[in-house]
Amino acid sequence: MAENLPAHIAVIMDGNGRWAEARGLPRADGHRAGAVAVRTVTTVCRTIGIRHITLYTFSSENWGRPKAEIQHLFSLLMEFLGKEIPIMEENGIALNVLGDMAALPLGARATLARGIKRTAGGLDMTLNLAINYGGRAELVHAVQTLIRSGASPADVTEQSLAERLYTKGLPDPDLLIRTGGEQRLSNFLLYQCAYTEWYFTPVLWPDFREEHLRIALEAYAARSRRFGKI
Repeated sequence: MAENLPAHIAVIMDGNGRWAEARGLPRADGHRAGAVAVRTVTTVCRTIGIRHITLYTFSSENWGRPKAEIQHLFSLLMEFLGKEIPIMEENGIALNVLGDMAALPLGARATLARGIKRTAGGLDMTLNLAINYGGRAELVHAVQTLIRSGASPADVTEQSLAERLYTKGLPDPDLLIRTGGEQRLSNFLLYQCAYTEWYFTPVLWPDFREEHLRIALEAYAARSRRFGKI
């Protein structure tokens, strides 16, 4: 196991639909299988000492998907949280949401709010779910917040901007993992990933298991992070 562990891992969980289609199953079955991978990866990360994990759960662009699929995704989210929140509370895992919760269905919004409140005391790990999230929209929101506060041009700094992002108080991701074979950010944590190490794997998200995570961590540990310095 790698000794040089990232403090914060971000994951683009890609491949649920393709996983289902390859098996002749409805896309909904792919999302359900993906939820199993979420549980596995979160458990392993907590066990080995990774303090923060951020999962790209539902992007602001995902609203363009078929209505039935969107409804299933949020039903699955509520079902997942209903089972996992007590476990997270017991294991010191705090739930956090990155994104505009106001636009979410009422049931999902209420379930997330309860989960955040119940797990607020978790000190061992933070699980961030990026829901109704878009990196460009996040930056626009941060700048608008600065303007509304009466900030002058001199007040706009990297620190003042970072304090108005959804990730306020979190370290930037050390490692970004994208499953499914694609090699792009897809509007995810654009500001925060300036010096993040990227790791791409062809493994579809529902098939992503502990051994795949450990391979990614070994690849991360082998890299030299210089942050622009010699």
